[in-house]
Amino acid sequence: MGTDHDITVLNTLITTTIDSANGFERSAEDADGQSFVQMFREFAQERRQVVGRLQERVRQLGGTPNDDGSLKADLHRRWVDLRNAISNGDQAVIEEVERGEDYIKAKYDTALQDNELSAETLAVIREAYQSVRAGHVRASALKHGMQDTNV
Repeated sequence: MGTDHDITVLNTLITTTIDSANGFERSAEDADGQSFVQMFREFAQERRQVVGRLQERVRQLGGTPNDDGSLKADLHRRWVDLRNAISNGDQAVIEEVERGEDYIKAKYDTALQDNELSAETLAVIREAYQSVRAGHVRASALKHGMQDTNV
């Protein structure tokens, strides 16, 4: 409990958020549609800003913030699936983006329910979560918008 726990939780979120930003950057490189390239770049930029805020909180706590993503197989697979989906059309791309957004949102939801975190750290996570949640809402809206036009 306390500072060490806050740093551990923050560093886990930093790693997950870096993975998300890296995935969006790779997807922007592979996407054909200019609107998707732009959207993926915006998502990546927003995630980098979130990472910066989380890293700053770790520094305030006297810790060393993570500055690299993970090579976890499940996340890596998500982005490989996304890159493969690009060749299968826009609908598949958006479904993969939403799946990735569900993953990162769940990580933040778990952190926000952690009663051992300090109030200050929870406030920083809550602020970061607003950006993550907005990305999730955008991906979901795109998916549902595409479904409506394909009916």
